Amino acid sequence: MTIGSEPAPNGSPYERLGVTPDASFDEVQAARQHQLDAVADDPQARAKVEAAYDAVLMERLRERQQGKVSSAAVSASKREEIKPPVARVPSRPALPQLPSLPQFSGANKLHAPSFSLPNIALAEGRERWFPLVADGLLLLLLLVTPPGSAEVLLALATGVTVVNLRRRNGRFLAAVGWSFALLSVGLLLGGLLTLGLDPSLPLGLPLSLPQVQSLPALILLLLGALLIA
Repeated sequence: MTIGSEPAPNGSPYERLGVTPDASFDEVQAARQHQLDAVADDPQARAKVEAAYDAVLMERLRERQQGKVSSAAVSASKREEIKPPVARVPSRPALPQLPSLPQFSGANKLHAPSFSLPNIALAEGRERWFPLVADGLLLLLLLVTPPGSAEVLLALATGVTVVNLRRRNGRFLAAVGWSFALLSVGLLLGGLLTLGLDPSLPLGLPLSLPQVQSLPALILLLLGALLIA
């Protein structure tokens, strides 16, 4: 807020932004950003801040169109008058201008991929019941179908996890990446599990080694679909 200026009228856009009518454009922008940071993710509060900012800009534009000099321009002129004169540096002979290099637009800039750990939160509503029902059915089929169908069932479980993670966080590539990571870790754990089991009847159940190896992967895919946000 500009110090020493008259207070803005009650309920005016200047007051909602926390600045006075003689504030400069940079001060108005800084006040807008400060207000947006203060309200965080509140959509109604952010909309009020943006509306106040737009109203200030429209008022400044209307003053210019009417040939009026805004209070902000007057204050800026006064500040320029009290600045000490800048010593002039003797001019140097002009150097030949070098050809300018081509400019790359922001769309052509390369950004290094970033990696961040996912948020862990239990899914709600459809995102909770969809993987429970789908993976529960696939787990039942894994136990009763022939051993050769384990790969197909794991592929379907991976698809279920991809779809559910896509619904939760809205990022398809991240959903695919985490689903295949869970599948790989699950198959690794299943392979380690089968090393210590009797190949004929593991755990006393009529299951084959491929079925036992697929169980940890299917369980991890289900947990990932429910917990990764």
